[in-house]
Amino acid sequence: MSITVKAYAEHEHLALVPTLRRADDLEIKVLTQANTDPGSHVFPFLLEYDDVGELEGFLEADPTVDDYHLVDEGEDTHIYYIEHSAETKLLSPVVTQVNGFMSSAETKCRGWFVTLHLPDREALTTIWEYSEEYDVSFDIVEVYGRARNETGVAYGLTEEQVEALTVAYDCGYFSEPREMALSDIADEIGLSSTAMSGRLRRGMRNLISAALMDGEDIE
Repeated sequence: MSITVKAYAEHEHLALVPTLRRADDLEIKVLTQANTDPGSHVFPFLLEYDDVGELEGFLEADPTVDDYHLVDEGEDTHIYYIEHSAETKLLSPVVTQVNGFMSSAETKCRGWFVTLHLPDREALTTIWEYSEEYDVSFDIVEVYGRARNETGVAYGLTEEQVEALTVAYDCGYFSEPREMALSDIADEIGLSSTAMSGRLRRGMRNLISAALMDGEDIE
């Protein structure tokens, strides 16, 4: 089952962290690009800072920066292509190696907040082990996923199953004591009691399978 992971990474030699820690009120985002070469050390960044001269002074002194090139700028925003030094700690190579994709990365506090799309939990384990090996603090904030064959509904649930489970929950069917009978829940969405029972049962099975059993036997 594919998963989406939100995590916070921190290390003094993560890309541009030395600049981030020297410049007050600096915000940095990695811009999406087509390059998928896991060995690449050149990335586009958007930096929000009001003094470009001071900013480039920070970049000059940053041990994670080998070279930089300004490609576009606004009043307080500057887009650079930045080449990282060999000592820079990067998550992107291992994310690419496990067939994952980093959809967003922006600075938070003293590190990076990233959103990763990964093929499975094994890929996440590989990234975590990589971080441990290189002493990168990698704190997982949130993990959620959906079955590979589902289009648009999380955790392997069909739209009908989502509707049935949501209505049942809202009407107190899962409360203790139960607040509404199955037949009354079925009437809410125009189903027979037998059809409603089957839809709830399959929905709960898919939900448990996707959330707890890594997507096995989802139907």
